[in-house]
Parts: sequence; structure tokens; C-alpha cells
Amino acid sequence: MEKNEILAKVDHTLLAPEASWEQIRLICDQGMKYQTASVCIPSGYVKEAKDYVEDRLAICTVIGFPCGYETTAVKVFQTEDAVKNGADEIDMVINIGWLKDHKDDQVLEEIKAVRRACQGKVLKVIIETCLLTEDEKIRMCGIVTESGADYIKTSTGFSTAGATFEDVALFAAHVGPGVKIKAAGGIKSFDDAEEFIRLGADRLGTSRLVKIMEAEQK
Repeated sequence: MEKNEILAKVDHTLLAPEASWEQIRLICDQGMKYQTASVCIPSGYVKEAKDYVEDRLAICTVIGFPCGYETTAVKVFQTEDAVKNGADEIDMVINIGWLKDHKDDQVLEEIKAVRRACQGKVLKVIIETCLLTEDEKIRMCGIVTESGADYIKTSTGFSTAGATFEDVALFAAHVGPGVKIKAAGGIKSFDDAEEFIRLGADRLGTSRLVKIMEAEQK
């Protein structure tokens, strides 16, 4: 694949707690320059970023991030607020403890509640694969499929590991029709990115690919 084709599938990401507006504005500039799928940023910067990019770039933000253990009401409010401020895409973290407690119905209902709060915006569901068993990952493929969410996403990038080729292949084998896959965390090269796409990923959460492009132009 050409690099521009890969970059078109990238959510150019900056979620560090110390991120400043100057840094957020820079990744917005880079996202527009390289025509990435979106920039993924903290919710506190959504309105400022949307006003800055207008309709030239999609703005993605995160909900229940990075641990996922807020109440459903909190996640719904966060989502409504983000959409009101101009978010085009929402990446939510599931309640991992509920999944481990086999409260699959609660996990499903929470995703559905956030889905409604998205008001038609793209919803990606982060399941944090590094903390799950294979059975739990497969169960989440079914739950996300039933929920009506647009994507299942591997990782926050803030836990013990990020995306793996094996997990993306597992998703591809178990999600239902219409559910797309986002690989995020630890994508270090265009070769890695191309392999994730070959295995079934439609989106990539990373900042490193744009950094590689910037370095090549110096």
C-alpha cells in the first residue's frame, strides 16, 4: 500500500495528560496535511479543535478513558457533551470488570446507551485486549456486534500492551457483518500498519506514522 492510503486510515492520536493546546493544534495541522482519518484528542480540547479545523478534519475523542469503570450515566454525559462540542467520532472504554464478572448484558446495555448518546456519530468500543482472555475477547466481538457500534478497538495505549496481529485476526474471525476493526497502541512502522490492515483493521490509532513522515521531510 502507498503511505497516503495507510495515513487515510490513521486516527492521529495525542492523549497524554499533559497535552497542551499548542500540541493539539500541531497534530490538527499534521492531520490536515497528511489527510488522516481523524485526530484523537482529549475531550477538553474538542470544541477548540473543531473550531480550528472546521470541516477539514474529523475530531475523535475518548470516553471513560483509560480505565472504563465510570458509571454508564457518566459515560453518557461525557458522550453527549463531546458531541455537543463538535466531536465526529467517539472511542469509549468498556467496563472490563463487568466483562470479567460475566455481566455481559450490562456491558451491552452500556454500549447501547453510549451509542444513543452519539446521535449518529461514529462509535468505537475499546476492549483493552491485553487484560482479557481469548474467551473474553470473543465474547466482546459478539457484544459489540449486537450493540450496533461501528468499530471494535484493541487498546487504549495506556495499559500493559497495545495491538497485536493475533488480536486483530481474532476480531476479524468473530465480529459480525458491518463491524469494523481499529488497532491501537504500539504501531511503530508503516510495515506494521500494512500488516494490521491486511489482517482486517480499517483504522489505526497511532502518532508514530505521521512522525515518520515529518522526519522524512527534514
